[in-house]
Amino acid sequence: MSRKRHILITGGAGFIGTNSADHFLSRGWTVTVLDNFSRSGSRDNLAWLSKKWGKELTSVRADVSRDVSALEREVRRADAVLHLAGQVAVTTSVADPQRDFRENALGTLNVLEAIRQSPSQPPIMYASTNKVYGEMTALGTRRTRDGWRYRAGVAGVSERQSVDFHSPYGCSKGAADQYVHDYARIYGLKTVVFRQSCIFGPHQFGMEEQGWVAWFAIAALFGRPITVYGDGYQTRDVLDVSDVCRLYETAFLKIEKVKGRIYNIGGGPSRAVSVRGVLALLAKELGRPVPHAFGDWRPGDQKVYISDIRAIARDLGWRPAVSVAKGMRRLVAWIREEEPRVRRVL
Repeated sequence: MSRKRHILITGGAGFIGTNSADHFLSRGWTVTVLDNFSRSGSRDNLAWLSKKWGKELTSVRADVSRDVSALEREVRRADAVLHLAGQVAVTTSVADPQRDFRENALGTLNVLEAIRQSPSQPPIMYASTNKVYGEMTALGTRRTRDGWRYRAGVAGVSERQSVDFHSPYGCSKGAADQYVHDYARIYGLKTVVFRQSCIFGPHQFGMEEQGWVAWFAIAALFGRPITVYGDGYQTRDVLDVSDVCRLYETAFLKIEKVKGRIYNIGGGPSRAVSVRGVLALLAKELGRPVPHAFGDWRPGDQKVYISDIRAIARDLGWRPAVSVAKGMRRLVAWIREEEPRVRRVL
């Protein structure tokens, strides 16, 4: 009997990490979740994974920015590394840029060094962000009835777009992004960078500063106040988390085709929706209006970000499969099913 493939997921008890662990386990991999469990809901997520998967799942409490020995040990056991650990909110980065740098830039460098010094040098996939592109003012924007869009002729942002780090978060993620890319060129590691757009779905304990789609759904269901920062027409190409988990596995299985590459990952033009549009979808799902107020624009907020996903579609044949409406139904169903747990976490 052949040995099962083993994946190390840093930040594996977070939102995307939990969904990724569940996906890989369902596909016959064994999984180690490495997490510092600092984020609200991470212990609940691990408890859910452990109850479902038992001995197929291993968990390690460690911080990629501090616990180098633990990181090196787990990397040596892995056939693949999915690096999701890090500080995730622009607002937090503005308030504490040193923590943001340590968790995103230094933490990623530690992961890369652990891989470089391991005997097998497993492939690594890094979850970067569209924030590395900054405001992209040169693309030009226009406001339509459905939300902000790029000027005529520009459907989405391709990987050829120049990086322009904006906010400490953009800087720390951008530095990590470039380290991962360069370790493929300089040291020959099998790396892939995914510059991800707005991911949403179950196990996302959304908060106002991060995970806004889930936060809107949670707040609407629990009667909490919702503040829309800016005019509400800002637009993102949202992507259901199950689609990105499917992509991660496909990329690892076809690593020779994508190693050393950077890809923009999101819902693409067909899943571009404004903040107001998400609220309207949520109101339709709940069967009632969703009350909300407006506040000032926040630093580093892009009026529009839509990924051009043609490169990943060409190289791996990947395209989003879950519609925004279906993803919203799944998210609302999860919140209702897990209401006591969600209330306890938040």
